[in-house]
Amino acid sequence: MSSRSMWRGLHYSAKRRILTPQTPYRCFSCSLRAQDQPSKPNDDRMTHFGFNNIRESEKESMVGAVFSSVASSYDTMNDLMSLGIHRLWKDHFVRSLNPGSALPSKYPSSPNGWNILDIAGGTGDIAFRMLDHATNINNDHQTRVTIADINADMLAEGKKRSIDTPYYNTNRLSFMEANAERMPSVPDNSVDLYTVVFGIRNFTDKQAALNEAFRVLKPGGVFACMEFSKVDNALFNAVYKRWSFSAIPLIGQLVAGDRASYQYLVESIERFPSQEEFRDMIRKAGFMIPGRGFENLSTGIAAIHRGVKPVERAE
Repeated sequence: MSSRSMWRGLHYSAKRRILTPQTPYRCFSCSLRAQDQPSKPNDDRMTHFGFNNIRESEKESMVGAVFSSVASSYDTMNDLMSLGIHRLWKDHFVRSLNPGSALPSKYPSSPNGWNILDIAGGTGDIAFRMLDHATNINNDHQTRVTIADINADMLAEGKKRSIDTPYYNTNRLSFMEANAERMPSVPDNSVDLYTVVFGIRNFTDKQAALNEAFRVLKPGGVFACMEFSKVDNALFNAVYKRWSFSAIPLIGQLVAGDRASYQYLVESIERFPSQEEFRDMIRKAGFMIPGRGFENLSTGIAAIHRGVKPVERAE
């Protein structure tokens, strides 16, 4: 079945679903408008959407529909899908970056704390952790985070959650709707730390996003990414894939009323480059790679990647 036929079938099924006020339903496929968009110059270039091959011009709309559908249940589903382990990964990720600490003098930073750009961070899960760490661990009340996300519904969820934090309505936390592959509103050499957690696998052009990360980071600034990756134990990998492809879409259907979105998410994990391939993409963007370039978490279910913008590359 073609990807277009699949989405039409989903749309037809969604229209027949009985809705009740107690169970609000956000139609995953109703907002997929890519098929109706005017032809663009890159329409002939193909990419993947899960296991389906689609035109590049269609992917942004299709991914946007997924995250609009799952925004309100996103973090709850992460708890269920990972059995809560994603919280431990995120805590470790933030501790390893140590936001708000003093940076070596050869890596110049703002005298008013770190300027952090958290990409695809709509719900605020990483941003709130980084601000908590800077404030409570390093006694830094100046470090600030801009949460950037291409999806307005994810940003709305983050803004709602920020109300319960000490950073609400302060200059330490801001939100920006932006495409990570092109961010003209972010100046060159202006960011101390660029983070992207469980988001880059959904980008249409990952290399373009890495190039843009390099542009906005200051000399000596750090690119840090945590993403699902390749398990390095064959037996555990078999168990993990059975869980991913059987249980996760079912949980999505039962909890979020949306099986198709979570089917896409597990397929997008499978299609993401290996640790070594992604490390080489980061290097290609111009970053220096410390050590082997990545740290596996839980035998490679997820991996942390880092790159440093060389000081000598500054204009």
